[in-house]
Amino acid sequence: MVTVGILRNWRLVRRFRQAPFLLQSLRTSSSNVELFKTALHEYHVSNGGKMVPYAGWSMPMAYELSITDSALHTRNSVSLFDVSHMLQMEVSGADSREFLETVSPIDLQRLNDGSGALSVFTNDKGGIIDDCIITRTGPQSFYVVANAGCADKDMQHLNDQIQRKFSGRDVKLVAREDMSLIALQGPKMQHVLSQGLKDDIKKLHFMESAVMEVFGVPKCRVTRCGYTGEDGVEISVPSCEVNTLVSKLSKFSEVKLAGLGSRDILRLEAGLCLYGNDISEDITPIEAGLAWCISQRRRKMGDFIGSDVIQRQLKDKPKNRRVGLISKSKRPIRQGVIVQDMDGNNIGHVTSGGPSPKLEAYVAMAYVPRTLGKQGTKLKLQIRNASLRAEVVKLPFVPAQYYVQ
Repeated sequence: MVTVGILRNWRLVRRFRQAPFLLQSLRTSSSNVELFKTALHEYHVSNGGKMVPYAGWSMPMAYELSITDSALHTRNSVSLFDVSHMLQMEVSGADSREFLETVSPIDLQRLNDGSGALSVFTNDKGGIIDDCIITRTGPQSFYVVANAGCADKDMQHLNDQIQRKFSGRDVKLVAREDMSLIALQGPKMQHVLSQGLKDDIKKLHFMESAVMEVFGVPKCRVTRCGYTGEDGVEISVPSCEVNTLVSKLSKFSEVKLAGLGSRDILRLEAGLCLYGNDISEDITPIEAGLAWCISQRRRKMGDFIGSDVIQRQLKDKPKNRRVGLISKSKRPIRQGVIVQDMDGNNIGHVTSGGPSPKLEAYVAMAYVPRTLGKQGTKLKLQIRNASLRAEVVKLPFVPAQYYVQ
């Protein structure tokens, strides 16, 4: 039976032209389910945030700007996102590096203090339990950010691995539930943030991190990264201070509050994976096009969970690969749309899809046979009784604007 709460949420999706990634969450949520709330919940509501359930949390989908306008504003100026639902962890101890290199294929020997990298937690089949960013914060300490929807699963998996393989050794895992996380994203981020720092933000390049005072709020971890493809930072801030910080940032005319809807459009344009759509426990990092996350040392050593499967795929190439698709059709392309070759044979399905305000076209990601994954390959998208033309293109759809050395 469909509940009234679900119907209200579904109308909300239609009204604000929401990004497709929330639909399953909205369909399976009801009005009597108690949701977690971030420390900024009341701030969102008082500033017109349209709240929806996502990954067990009440999160803003959009504000005054439409989702499309919000995405364009991020590309041209700067937007402020609440991403406090993400899982923040600290891993420390003399054996912490070896532990993290067991549960993920990251090469921590290559990271200096204050630098990080994208990685994944893998299972015995080489599949992706979750994707994450791991930052070295000291000789024996690391800061890890993972997905909200995988938080319980991640903590269970990591603690299990500590008990099974590192029992009695020096590894400490702590979920930082006392910290909130906000993202300031867009080309004007540096101009805005620099006005509240004693430190020089220009010294931080892409995937570099430092603890600093931000607009008078001490002990904030500022990491130059994000989920939009634009220059930006994520700021881990004590939850007791996050409302103060966000209020100060919001006073800048360049800064607009943004929600999950525009964030999904931006990450899709940037060719970034969404866990549960584009990557899962049945998809390896090689199939997902994330082989670049695995250094030559880790490939050679093969001492991480699922390494035998991943090493074999690196050598023999996987059967399927993730590709980008673009279509000039005016028909929406959503998750689940069937992908066909030009002869009408089903070869895969769309994992993420939607409008690209930047390109003024529909874009999508899908897994297709490797032989049909070359740039320029013509394919078909089957939507109800219509067959739409699409073309394989290089990812990302919109070039990244990261602040690199």
